[in-house]
Amino acid sequence: MAGVALRVAGRQLSQGCGSGAPILLRQMFEPKSCTYTYLLGDRESREAILIDPVLETAPRDAQLVKELGLRLLYAVNTHCHADHITGSGALRSLLPGCQSVISRLSGAQADLHIEEGDAIRFGRFALETRASPGHTPGCVTFVLNDHSMAFTGDALLIRGCGRTDFQQGCAKTLYHSVHEKIFTLPGNCLIYPAHDYHGLTVSTVEEERTLNPRLTLSCEEFIKVMDNLNLPEPQQIAFAVPANLRCGVQTPPS
Repeated sequence: MAGVALRVAGRQLSQGCGSGAPILLRQMFEPKSCTYTYLLGDRESREAILIDPVLETAPRDAQLVKELGLRLLYAVNTHCHADHITGSGALRSLLPGCQSVISRLSGAQADLHIEEGDAIRFGRFALETRASPGHTPGCVTFVLNDHSMAFTGDALLIRGCGRTDFQQGCAKTLYHSVHEKIFTLPGNCLIYPAHDYHGLTVSTVEEERTLNPRLTLSCEEFIKVMDNLNLPEPQQIAFAVPANLRCGVQTPPS
């Protein structure tokens, strides 16, 4: 397809290379699932991507893209969500030319599947894909190419982390993912999670390395904590996961 360059190792989605003028960043909130959606854009080329869109707020996101004069290249998911239906499928209809993106290991349908080391490019900027499984096997973290910000999905939350008791989660895997793929970033790297339930919007690698009450524990202690959370299942899991495996496209009722 024109405008998309793929290579086997460290594949690139779209053309261009990062850095230059400050990136355009908008953080948006969906209250029912407490989900953050992120719009990132290049102010010069006007190319943009959305991270973790939600079905109910897809019209809002599409309207903002249009108001800012952007061209949305990709609607990207950090993983196959259990607490909401992704807006990727809707955005493909609302903004023709937009493609859906998700990790190949998620098992979900998408226009493009990504893996460890792949770069998602928009104008002069790029997001590096870092596999960060544990919450689910297909979780990824997206790191801006200058390592100034990371979009961690549910792997790392502000003073918390995603649960590991469903969707083939594994506490030990999550612990090592965060310590090896996220905590190795510069301390001042901004952390933007997929959710927050306390009104917090952003953290840093150094804050979470030193203040996160779960991930400052030893691996053994972390596993014990995660195995004894005893949380109820997400309210939307029964229909969110099947829908998200189809890129958020729902089958209309008969």
